[in-house]
Amino acid sequence: MLAEEIIIAPIVTEKSNNGLQEGKYTFKVNKKATKIEIRNAVEKLFNVKVLDVNTMNVNGKKKRVGYHQGRTSDWKKAIVTIDMEPKASTYLTKGGKQAKGNKKFNDSIESFTGV
Repeated sequence: MLAEEIIIAPIVTEKSNNGLQEGKYTFKVNKKATKIEIRNAVEKLFNVKVLDVNTMNVNGKKKRVGYHQGRTSDWKKAIVTIDMEPKASTYLTKGGKQAKGNKKFNDSIESFTGV
């Protein structure tokens, strides 16, 4: 699956806006996506370092229009915690020397609320 197919839309509610200060972002995701796929998609699309992914399946609600009764579709929600203070990663090379990774990460997702 492509990253654009996994992340469907951000969820902007009062509760999800309270989590932004802690680095928690809420997304509507594909029902078949796993936590690892969601992590990789968010890191690729928004260039952030993901620390944790929590997912939950949301059941559809019963709706009624006149005499006819039906249900809205079920969907999946993911709460993604990102690293608010990203640091350059270090690793050991073949000779045992420490080297720093040059990958830069953002500390927030600017396009989340449509600003």
